[in-house]
Amino acid sequence: MMIRCLAVDDESYASDIIATFINKTPFLALVGTTTNAFEALNMVQEGKVDLVFLDIQMPELTGIQFLKICGGKCKVILTTAYPEYALEGFDLDVVDYLLKPISYERFYKAAIKAQQIISPAQYDVVNIPASAGSNDFIFIKGDTKNKFIKVNYDDILYIEGLKNYVSVYTASQRIITYQALRELEIDLPKPPFYRIHKSYIISLEKIKMIDGNTVYINDQSIPVGDTYKEEFFKVIRDKK
Repeated sequence: MMIRCLAVDDESYASDIIATFINKTPFLALVGTTTNAFEALNMVQEGKVDLVFLDIQMPELTGIQFLKICGGKCKVILTTAYPEYALEGFDLDVVDYLLKPISYERFYKAAIKAQQIISPAQYDVVNIPASAGSNDFIFIKGDTKNKFIKVNYDDILYIEGLKNYVSVYTASQRIITYQALRELEIDLPKPPFYRIHKSYIISLEKIKMIDGNTVYINDQSIPVGDTYKEEFFKVIRDKK
């Protein structure tokens, strides 16, 4: 299911940036951009929008006022240069809070959160809520429509991504599922899981040895990518 999105900002260049990000994201559909909060509110009330990317500081109607009026008829991601409104925004059940300037990577993470809420059936990996009595495992979709495999976090050695598929490696099995590595990264607890390469997420607890820019887990050698090197070795130094 495509999520119908509206970008609302009193500065048109800012809504144009969000519109570009929406068009770049496969599961989002842009229904419009506007600098007029009342026009946006009408579209929401008419049921034309699933998700609004909403600026807070607008002249006619602030983002907070917008949230209170729309009454939960759509999901909202706030976009603003002012971090002080974050707490009030989350009290009003926003999906996420994006601080300008917004990178596409950060935008994408927020969009994934929205997809989990709006279209949970689209997800191959599902976190079990704390109310279910556990928060230490996930279900990973198997090779048939209604097959799901329970995997304990403690059993995961590392995860390898290849385009739109991931392989989850445990000591006893390899599970392949249709899922982007970036999407799975958002759901995994940190620690113990860290992305150390564009193609790998590892469990810090399963490392046998680190030699230079190579991590060894069981008999597998995994490279540490330049993008992730600084954060990863900071974590390692903190563990010394």
